[in-house]
Amino acid sequence: MAYLKPLDKNLHPDLAADFQIFEEILGFVPNSLLTMQRRPEIVKGFGELTKAVMPKDGEVHLGFKRLIAHFASRAVGCQYCEAHSLVAAKIHGISQEKLDQIWEYQTSDLYSDAERVALDYALAAGSVPNAVDQELVDRMKKHWSENQIVEILGVVCLYGFLNRWNDSMATDLEESPKSMGDRVLASGGWTGGKHV
Repeated sequence: MAYLKPLDKNLHPDLAADFQIFEEILGFVPNSLLTMQRRPEIVKGFGELTKAVMPKDGEVHLGFKRLIAHFASRAVGCQYCEAHSLVAAKIHGISQEKLDQIWEYQTSDLYSDAERVALDYALAAGSVPNAVDQELVDRMKKHWSENQIVEILGVVCLYGFLNRWNDSMATDLEESPKSMGDRVLASGGWTGGKHV
């Protein structure tokens, strides 16, 4: 059970446009933002940062950025964000078949070498202590431009905020991400943790 209850999404009408950003990403307004709206300026700031990190015209595929988010969240164990990011990945063009093989990304034919190294990078960058080293950066540079690496790290950092927020609030997991977690992640030990 969440440590603070989410508030009604209509409580602050001036947040409607900010909430719309996340309805487009996930198909609903997440409980994290409904809790966060106790300080509306945080919702607004987070919405602006999300738009900057996840633009539709970025150099890294928007759906793949959600897989980056998943691996960054996996590194710190935020089960809320692990599930959310996969829902968003599917909405933004990643096939269910590819999601179903997320645990096998290192060997699955559905993942390219460029994707594999970027997911390794997300795990390393999301870890505490940080595990990015020169060898990993060299591997990244073989597949990704410097602009793309900045985009990828931006996703890891954006989700660093969300991981801390949701685990510290024990944010209740909504039905859609819970179903995705049960389908895709449970085989690797995902339970929903404090979020269910």
